[in-house]
Amino acid sequence: MEGNFRAGKLPSLIMKNKRLYVLLAFAALALASPCQAQQTSRQQNATPQQALDKRQAAFQADKAKGVHATYQWELSGPNGGEWWLSVDDGTYKTGRGKINNPNVTFAASDEDWVAMSNKTLKVPWAYLSGRLKIQGSHTLVKELDEIFP
Repeated sequence: MEGNFRAGKLPSLIMKNKRLYVLLAFAALALASPCQAQQTSRQQNATPQQALDKRQAAFQADKAKGVHATYQWELSGPNGGEWWLSVDDGTYKTGRGKINNPNVTFAASDEDWVAMSNKTLKVPWAYLSGRLKIQGSHTLVKELDEIFP
């Protein structure tokens, strides 16, 4: 019995934990770093729209060459709503509403998104506690951080 644990279950347990750590790292990269770039002024973001608007100043066109990806934010609450970002070979567009078949979807409350943008809520904690949900390509989540450092 002990031999089975060592041979079969332990590697599976390690792989499951490794996947969680990788996912958390991607979430932190995608959401924490772009938010750092948003803090160019001392004024804190008050609404999700302000947080997303400030993201534009951090755009790195050279890092976006060859990238074709769409991102969706679904935020609940009184200042919530849906926003999208589309990266297309060195350019990007943003807008309000829903985009068809996004590669990555982020879901949170409006208050939590603003708190993450202002760094009063840590992204890994938001993810682990279920306050932030991420669906889609983890590779594209990482690329988002490189495009908006």
